Amino acid sequence: MQIILQEDVEKLGTRGQVVEVAEGYARNFLLPRKLALEASAGNMKRLEKMRATFAKKEATEKDAAQKLAELLAGVSLEVSRKSGENDQLFGSVTSADVSEALAAKGFTIDKRKITLADPIKLVGEFEIPIKLHREVTATVKLAVKKEE
Repeated sequence: MQIILQEDVEKLGTRGQVVEVAEGYARNFLLPRKLALEASAGNMKRLEKMRATFAKKEATEKDAAQKLAELLAGVSLEVSRKSGENDQLFGSVTSADVSEALAAKGFTIDKRKITLADPIKLVGEFEIPIKLHREVTATVKLAVKKEE
């Protein structure tokens, strides 16, 4: 089934793109969430107007993401966790913990935008990448310390 994407969908495509997907994926996930439109003849004619609005929306979102990235560049976070010998943590620091620490500093960032390869399980300082936009990624410094 062919659809026109209205939002960026990871591993599928970007706004305004016409893609081929399984019927069930379109009917059960993309269409109810208004992430896509069916690629009918009428919608294909409207596609050019839609692309112009998508370009404007994309530009404003990218500008906002760049401004936020500049603000986040100077932010350093600190998290304390219980740890055992060899600075090994009991548990771990996840993207949800980083999101909460950012919220405490006044930044509301969804935990799904924080791209940790693996949860942090050691005491130390780390660079945390945050994907704010498809083309804009910010990094935040995180210090994991021993809880006394």
